[in-house]
Amino acid sequence: MSQVIATYLIHDEKDLEKKAEGIALGLTVGSWTDLPLLEQEQLRKHKGVVVSVQELEESERANRYFGKRLKRGIVRIAYPSLNFSADIPALLTTVFGKLSLDGEVRLLDLTFSDEWKRKFPGPRFGIDEIRKKLDVYERPLLMSIFKGMIGRDLTYLSEQLKQQALGGVDLVKDDEILFENELTPFEKRITAGKAVLNEVYEKTGKRTLYAVNLTGKTFELKEKAKRAVELGADVLLFNVFAYGLDVLQGLREDDEITIPIMAHPAFSGALTPSEFYGIKASLLLGKLLRLVGADFVLFPSPYGSVALDKEEALGIAAELTNDKEPFKRSFPVPSAGIHPGLVPLLFRDFGIDSIVNAGGGIHGHPDGATGGGRAFRAAIDAALAGKSLHEAARENEALRKAIDLWGAVEVTS
Repeated sequence: MSQVIATYLIHDEKDLEKKAEGIALGLTVGSWTDLPLLEQEQLRKHKGVVVSVQELEESERANRYFGKRLKRGIVRIAYPSLNFSADIPALLTTVFGKLSLDGEVRLLDLTFSDEWKRKFPGPRFGIDEIRKKLDVYERPLLMSIFKGMIGRDLTYLSEQLKQQALGGVDLVKDDEILFENELTPFEKRITAGKAVLNEVYEKTGKRTLYAVNLTGKTFELKEKAKRAVELGADVLLFNVFAYGLDVLQGLREDDEITIPIMAHPAFSGALTPSEFYGIKASLLLGKLLRLVGADFVLFPSPYGSVALDKEEALGIAAELTNDKEPFKRSFPVPSAGIHPGLVPLLFRDFGIDSIVNAGGGIHGHPDGATGGGRAFRAAIDAALAGKSLHEAARENEALRKAIDLWGAVEVTS
């Protein structure tokens, strides 16, 4: 029988096994020992089953947080797939719906049967198809971000996009807080951006993709996305956690929305940061986003201004690129506070199949966004060649200026 196995970190003052059994029953048949034997037989195939309970050492950190002494344990519970329809809202309501209100339980992972996975799309393009679009195969991609666009017009947007593209970046994305507005409306951003990037391509031969922010009321998103495709948009940026995973899946599964989707992590911090409750980042930002169809996934890097725990960040990337899954691989995009001096760390920890993403590290360069892009490209080339950044900076003025401003972290093997 097909089932989904949920792994939790649980806390309890008394009996971990009893709490685990309460979760398994409470999220499926409700009760068991009180049922007549006939009803037990009728409901057995719907009953949640505790697979394992592994008690952990007591944690003083957890005790201080909760203000009481608690036992801790890793619990695995199997939920029969026939209990819920094959969609993300039904899944999450089953395995963590009312349980998320407990406050002392963290959802660490979900394990799906191959049968269940086949009901989900995964990325339409994934890493390999994105690389084909850009004709870039042997290095991490480089992405930059529009900055300071609120209150600015299309002329400003076009010039900023041009300077970023001239710096050699592979992708440019909208700021996630740029919504529909009179100065830079969605459709005109697409047409203006397309014109600029075609101009740069004719001049340099370098292809750059633009990710436009898809926003608005939920039930209007599909038509808006289809219009973006008609206008020649390259990529859709999407604030998935403001809308829900199921909305992203709906966009991915529409055969008329034939461009990649970039998932932004905005609002996910309301669900993931605690080590004691909520959802583990590698599950929410990694496994589930890939399952529903994100081609790119942004998440905080371990080193920047909004640093994520390194193990969590690497866990997200591992879920996105695990080649044992039956889906195309999604691009990991570790973000926030990235400058050229951090490229060796990014390269060491996330490898070639990742995207270096920067905002201030591009625009804050002394030579502007073009200089910032060139500095990053030089840093990436140095990492690929096994050269130190300081050595590479002696041959590249843009990189030298970046290191003078932000410093550099050298990585030795």
